[in-house]
Amino acid sequence: MIQDVHVKPLKLLPDDRGFLMEMLREDDDLFQRFGQVYITGCRRGMAKAWHYHHLQTDHFTCVSGRALLVLVDTREGSSTRGESQEFVLEAPPNDTRPPVLVQIPPLVLHGFTALDCDEARIVNVPTQVYRYAEPDEHRYAWNSPDVPYRWPAFVLGGG
Repeated sequence: MIQDVHVKPLKLLPDDRGFLMEMLREDDDLFQRFGQVYITGCRRGMAKAWHYHHLQTDHFTCVSGRALLVLVDTREGSSTRGESQEFVLEAPPNDTRPPVLVQIPPLVLHGFTALDCDEARIVNVPTQVYRYAEPDEHRYAWNSPDVPYRWPAFVLGGG
């Protein structure tokens, strides 16, 4: 596990109408602060990668489809520097894997792609508001030789 990355199992509360799933609460151990909430989608064959933040912590949960989330630790002084970590995130409800929230600390590169679906959708609850004039977002190309990870062969492009 990459240092400072946390995985929170999420609990489904089903009833005869469907289900409810809480992602992040103010009284969770993982909660730091609220910036905003957004949803992002990625089509099969593409990677939304690579980016990282200097200040922002992200909280990713898959809400539609199935996604491969990849983290790469490039932080100076980290005990896991140079390591990558893969998570398969699947939208609830499903019979194969319980839903989780992945907390991604600042300076950890991350990206995702869709698995076995046309598009995977992720909800993120970042700790910072997106500043359009001065975004806390730094990027590498999805296939950058500077990132020690190679996407599966079905990923043909990205950004």
